[in-house]
Amino acid sequence: MALLLGYDVGSSSVKGTLMDAGTGKVLASATSPDRELEIIAEELGWAEQDPAVWWRHVKIVTQAIGAQGQFDAGDVKAIGISYQMHGLVLTDKNNEVLRPSIIWCDSRAVQIGEQAATDIGEEKCLKKLFNLPGNFTASKLKWVMENEPDIYSRIHKMMLPGDYIALKMTGEIKTTPSGLSEGIIWDFEGDELAGFVLDNYGISADLTAETTPTFSVQGELTAAAAGELGLKAGTKVSYRAGDQPNNALSLSVLQPGEIAVTAGTSGVVYGVSNQKKYDQQSRVNVFVHVNHSADDPRYGVLLCLNGTGILNSWLKHNFVAGEGLDYEQMNELAAEVPVGSDGLVILPYGNGAERTLENRNVGAAVQGWNFNMHQKAHFLRAAQEGIVFALNYGLGIMRDMGIKLTTVKAGNANMFLSPLFAEAFATVTQASVQLYNTDGSQGAARGAGIGAGIYSGAEEAFVGLEPVRTIEPNEKIASAYGEAYEKWEEVLNQQLNA
Repeated sequence: MALLLGYDVGSSSVKGTLMDAGTGKVLASATSPDRELEIIAEELGWAEQDPAVWWRHVKIVTQAIGAQGQFDAGDVKAIGISYQMHGLVLTDKNNEVLRPSIIWCDSRAVQIGEQAATDIGEEKCLKKLFNLPGNFTASKLKWVMENEPDIYSRIHKMMLPGDYIALKMTGEIKTTPSGLSEGIIWDFEGDELAGFVLDNYGISADLTAETTPTFSVQGELTAAAAGELGLKAGTKVSYRAGDQPNNALSLSVLQPGEIAVTAGTSGVVYGVSNQKKYDQQSRVNVFVHVNHSADDPRYGVLLCLNGTGILNSWLKHNFVAGEGLDYEQMNELAAEVPVGSDGLVILPYGNGAERTLENRNVGAAVQGWNFNMHQKAHFLRAAQEGIVFALNYGLGIMRDMGIKLTTVKAGNANMFLSPLFAEAFATVTQASVQLYNTDGSQGAARGAGIGAGIYSGAEEAFVGLEPVRTIEPNEKIASAYGEAYEKWEEVLNQQLNA
């Protein structure tokens, strides 16, 4: 028997999945901790975590998986790692961590990235990086250089969270082209490390890790790591990827035109392209996708909507809290109202600055509220429609970049558990939406199988992955949704021009 072990190391928790490579069946899974991991914020806008905490929970999860059933550690043939993107981990020559990791949601390096775009030139940045330097990993390292020179002087290597977990497993420091693109230090034009960005920051390229393909044997479990995890020394670590590219992999989104969508607290649309294109306003980000190669390029175009499930959660805990409605009951109530919510419009931009709006923070808004007509159900429906419309607005940017929606895939979770939301999304975007029971740790397990050569290719790796349901556009209400979207966009434009 060949087993695969996948980890998803997030900022909230660590999840692990043990999978049968032959059938794609999940044999065991575990998540740790029960409550969200602590984020250290010593100043406004800061967000840090101790990498040792991630490793501790990787061990807890592995032990919990082992406790769920007897399996021979020797049957685990490959390990894959998914991780929170953009984090900065710094180690010295002894591979000891020098300071807490500055994670993805830390905003201290915004001005550093803006200055770099000016110094290098926005046109050059977009042409070669497909992004502006922004508040990404390289900019965070520049912040350390300027503000913590003693720590900076002791750095041996900079790495991403997934690189650190792989280091703990294998003793080797490596990264991937996809990972370098997360840090905005990948030159898409030359398919190589963007040395000009590092030169602008005064950072030596020696601080970056050796580059290895996303799907490859990137090291083997050391005896020490195997002892801590309860696994076999020599087990291959053969895949690593950031959470959004890996989420796309978990849904088998690998080819141009395929789209992966998540609709949790925030919403992410991740589309695959083979074209070297970018948005002139940098309203979406472009990364190297997991199956990219110079001969057969694959790029992941990512848009993020901060205000997604958080809006629905706010309504549950504030607007209908007194009635004790759960999400299913909220969905049923919302479905009693016609498309367009009788003219009630909600803009879901209440969770900070939105990149799709050129980093403007316009705030949430309600317009068209009629005291004699609108009831709770209208607000619940208008919220779900507003989220769909905002995602479709972002998809317009991707369409302008030449990305064509042929297939949309999503996990059967969060907002997609609402039949109203799922049908609205399919109808407004005019795409068939396939929903799957999968997650990032399962994707990491399948990726490990590809990297270790257990699967002959990606198609074989997705054995057992079938949609639990498919939602087609409802043409009977398509025109009504078209009118409702036009009204919503008009309200948004009023807000943007106010």
